[in-house]
Amino acid sequence: MLKKAASLMFHRLTITVLLIGVQLALLALMLLQFFEYFIYFYWLCIAISVVAVLWIVSSRSDPGYKIAWIIPILLFPVFGGLFYVLVGGNRLSLRAQQKMQGMERQMVTALEGDCKTDGEWPGVETTLERYGEDAIRQASYLEQYAHGPLYTNTEAAYFPLGDSVFPQMLEQLKRARRYIFIEYFIIEEGVFWNSILEILEEKAKAGVDVRVIYDDIGSLFTLPKKYAQKLEDKGIKCCVFNRFVPVLSLRLNNRDHRKLCIIDGHTGFTGGINLADEYINRVEKYGHWKDSAILLRGEAVWSMTVMFLSMWDYIRGAQENFAALRPRAEEMPQNCWEYFVQPYTDSPLDGEPVGETVYLNLITKAKDYVYLTTPYLILSDCVNRALCNAAKSGVDVRIITPHIPDKRIIFEVTRAHYEPLLEAGVRIYEYTPGFVHAKNFVVDDRFGTVGTINMDYRSMFLHFENGVWLCGAPCLLDMKADFLQTLKHCEAITLQRCRAHSSGRHLLRAVLRVLAPLM
Repeated sequence: MLKKAASLMFHRLTITVLLIGVQLALLALMLLQFFEYFIYFYWLCIAISVVAVLWIVSSRSDPGYKIAWIIPILLFPVFGGLFYVLVGGNRLSLRAQQKMQGMERQMVTALEGDCKTDGEWPGVETTLERYGEDAIRQASYLEQYAHGPLYTNTEAAYFPLGDSVFPQMLEQLKRARRYIFIEYFIIEEGVFWNSILEILEEKAKAGVDVRVIYDDIGSLFTLPKKYAQKLEDKGIKCCVFNRFVPVLSLRLNNRDHRKLCIIDGHTGFTGGINLADEYINRVEKYGHWKDSAILLRGEAVWSMTVMFLSMWDYIRGAQENFAALRPRAEEMPQNCWEYFVQPYTDSPLDGEPVGETVYLNLITKAKDYVYLTTPYLILSDCVNRALCNAAKSGVDVRIITPHIPDKRIIFEVTRAHYEPLLEAGVRIYEYTPGFVHAKNFVVDDRFGTVGTINMDYRSMFLHFENGVWLCGAPCLLDMKADFLQTLKHCEAITLQRCRAHSSGRHLLRAVLRVLAPLM
């Protein structure tokens, strides 16, 4: 008991909270010390709040995000504007802008040969025309704005649970010959990570280039502070994204939420799973953990590799030769798959909401059905409207969310979004055995996406994310079958049930919906 209390007391989050508390106390002390000048400070803060509101209104942010900031600033004009200056938005320093531009240039250069030239994608023998103009436009958008080329010659295999992808990841990692690149939001010591780490150590000793990236806040409670050095001591190169420091700063907003496991540039995994035991149901946190993953083998994995290398160089400040790491033709799988696979990434710092746009395109272009799973349903105004319009137009729109929450407040916000969707004819189901963490779309048996992007503001506007757009891939039918099978373990949410709550709960949900973009 004493050991646990001491561990909590000296945990870096506890120390960080204390340091932030000291900063706030010093600010209060300064105000008291200079109380006679408070009137000047007051009007300065009012001016800052007015400028902040004007800045927010004129920005290109989502309308819901604007409202969520404007209300608290108007309610608390003295400190509201200052707080927005400290932690609001995605403003970059000149140095950070230059680094981001360098990261983007690296991606463009490394993938230039795979992109469309003279109106056609190189190496793509089967055209997109049979899937219609919508497919062509989606693929063109991802290439132009997310630097993600379109590929064939890539096997795509869908896994409906972390339990099923776990042994496949171990098997593929054991086959690595040149390099292993791993990038995850959460890494936690346990059966899953320790099994992977054992292979990584063996491969590093054998001369394989092994690199790991993890997010500092994502792994705040799961890894010790100096874990990166521990990996380096084992011969595994390691980077920590956006280290958590005890200073109020907008940098805390931007996290690396991507999940990438890449072997030799020709085999890659992504999806919802992190490298912790609840994701493979070896421990139970919130009931049964329903997640998903996708395995790519072939040409498209090079695009995922470039994503990783760009992030690696961004964190380390390095400049390396990407082309030297590209797999040779003889290393690639020999099968020729003629459907379309397009990995893409989304940066919160480039002003382009790629993740949201992909979801909007899938929803608005659907003819028959849209089946989606998401752990959080905290919708922007345009996504909410698109779902409602699709359902009103006769498209079968169904959504699966968790029944057992991982975060109580966020779960309440998710449920606060049910009523208008149900009124429009969207069908919503909660997964009663536990928690759904998968982020999947499947549309009309023709299109879909698997990746890391939740249907919430943080994923769509504040985090680094990634996904895979699929067109005509056979695994889309596996995704559809998984969705329909999961429905058998779900409870349908009715409009009557949503309206049956007390007026106090309705008021709480109304407030939460307004403030949802800040959560």
